[in-house]
Amino acid sequence: MKARRHGLILSIIKEKPIETQEALGAALKAEGIEVTQATLSRDIKELGLIKVPTPSGGYRYSLPLDRSFPDLLKRAERMFEGAVISIDHTDNLIMIKTTSGAAHGVAAALDDLDLSEVMGTIAGDDSILVIVRRKDQVEQVLERLYKLRR
Repeated sequence: MKARRHGLILSIIKEKPIETQEALGAALKAEGIEVTQATLSRDIKELGLIKVPTPSGGYRYSLPLDRSFPDLLKRAERMFEGAVISIDHTDNLIMIKTTSGAAHGVAAALDDLDLSEVMGTIAGDDSILVIVRRKDQVEQVLERLYKLRR
């Protein structure tokens, strides 16, 4: 549930200018997820969200532009621990199965790691297709993915 909520929070703040925790809570509620203020505050901290100025003079939640690799790695580990069910592969393709609704958040965390062997990801509701550049790099990518799951 946490990984799904984190993924949804990231989607919401990318799509809409969310200025307050209350507005974020309302947007989550509209998606069928109710959270307490304490949970929402913890989620904001764990995701590393910051407030940035808007053209209208207000502020909105955003991901920081200068995130460090250790922070990105911690976020990916949290997402993988909480949401990844299985990892399988064929040729140069890796399929990651997640809990329902968590694939976008997990894929975003994976994309943020900017693995040079990965050409890209495609996320559905509960699955992610990882396209590896070369077939001989699949084992290396799989090893990294398994480490994220711990």
